[in-house]
Amino acid sequence: METTIKQKVGQFFVIGFDGKIVPDAVRELIQDYHVGGIILFVRNIGTPEEVLALTTDLQREAKRAGYTHPLLIGIDQENGVVRRMGEGTTVFPGAMALGAADSVTHAYDIGLATGKELLALGINWNLAPVLDVNVNPANPVIGVRSFGESPEKVANLGKAMMQGMQAAGVIATLKHFPGHGDTAVDSHLALPTVDHSMERLEQVELKPFRACMEAGADMVMTAHIHFPAVEPDAGKPATLSKRVIDGLLRERLNYQGVVTTDCMEMHAISKSIGTEKGSAAALQAGADIVMISHTLKLQTGGLDEAIRAVEAKEWSEEALQAAAGRLQALKDKFLNWEQIALDTDPVVPDIVGSAQHYDLAERVYRDSATQIGNPDVLPLVNSDQQKVLVMEPSNVGGSPAEDKTHGNIQLGTLIQATCAQAEVQFLPDDISAPAMDDLIQLAQAYDTVIVGTLDLAAHPDQRVFIERLADLDVTVVVVAMRSPYDAGDLPAQVTGICTYEFSEQALQAAIDAIWGKVQIAGKLPVTVGKQSIQ
Repeated sequence: METTIKQKVGQFFVIGFDGKIVPDAVRELIQDYHVGGIILFVRNIGTPEEVLALTTDLQREAKRAGYTHPLLIGIDQENGVVRRMGEGTTVFPGAMALGAADSVTHAYDIGLATGKELLALGINWNLAPVLDVNVNPANPVIGVRSFGESPEKVANLGKAMMQGMQAAGVIATLKHFPGHGDTAVDSHLALPTVDHSMERLEQVELKPFRACMEAGADMVMTAHIHFPAVEPDAGKPATLSKRVIDGLLRERLNYQGVVTTDCMEMHAISKSIGTEKGSAAALQAGADIVMISHTLKLQTGGLDEAIRAVEAKEWSEEALQAAAGRLQALKDKFLNWEQIALDTDPVVPDIVGSAQHYDLAERVYRDSATQIGNPDVLPLVNSDQQKVLVMEPSNVGGSPAEDKTHGNIQLGTLIQATCAQAEVQFLPDDISAPAMDDLIQLAQAYDTVIVGTLDLAAHPDQRVFIERLADLDVTVVVVAMRSPYDAGDLPAQVTGICTYEFSEQALQAAIDAIWGKVQIAGKLPVTVGKQSIQ
């Protein structure tokens, strides 16, 4: 069967859609354009049975369309605060929790287990690990998605996690090249710039990418960030830069694998060149996969714009064939029809959400909980005479990369399971002076106050409240449930526990540490206040 120009170009596009069943429009894009892959989000995720039914249906459609290899089906399962899988699957610790546990064995095992669960559900491509070195405490989008601020730590743990996923038979993706760790702008919302010299980029941002490429990386995702040291054209992000993709990545770093863009609907692209023209420009710059995650009109527009670029010889046949060859090699390595139940009812393997994986996650969470501040506060004594107040935020917040579906904080409920007499009070994001006086008066009636925080930098009133609590005759424990920077510069009387995420197991590990049921073993992977990385 002769390949049409639509299908030649379509293989380079990855698209997304709403819902847990395949829309007719997506079936048409598979049939007419032979789009290369599908990106899944929480909107597509139901039970494991529903996920496997969805991915199987997609692959059956591709087979009917005459694909020689199955579709790439990808997902952002970084774990931690960025995870898409839900009911019936294992909640695994994210990158900074792994950084605090500081074990390449843990990182490999989590990568392997994550990969096994994804592949069991028909997902053959993971958009992880994050190799950004989080040296900027004000970074609004990376933070705990990073393994830490040490390039060596990020390289070692990122490589181990990548190799674990590869061993499971899942494609891993290094992101966000050349590095999103030292930005104060979220590329979902605008175009960040990283002004560092090439020497500095080599020492920090590029070090993890180089290490993982040398270890056999199969895919790299570009960042929608401008790097003037590499790309002098003002406002041109790495995703659209031939100097970054062909020059820095392929020539200087000698990377021969597949390059994918981040979503082209992010505002760093959509509000500048535009998603459709940007898609063609990314392919011309050297990308092999263009990702348009949400909007059908932009997906078809991007496809048609890329076809126009080929017909106008703006994207050469030689470059097109080179990209197709890289994709072919990737598919030959990872994708085959034997993995897919094309003619039988798909059955979810027992490994998904297994006790084995739950126990692994629990071990890593216990090894990651980190104490900072006054070491003499813990462990607490659990007795009926101790009056305990838990104060937790009601608003999860987070960056656009995080799914609010998983934003259920359970600190108070979990503490009550350990300390039955504990009472729970919500802590407002912004606390007026009268409200703060009322909260301080309330706290005076307790022996211990445990305050859960998510991002004190965004809610300075909460930090003031903690400082006022420290002046009372009460024991104060701060549980930094996402940002470890919340535990920086606490009053001398206060102790902090960093969990790096607010999943149930992460919080339970902190609670067990607070009451002395487990040893506190985590090490800070970032500098927090006056506390340097350990």
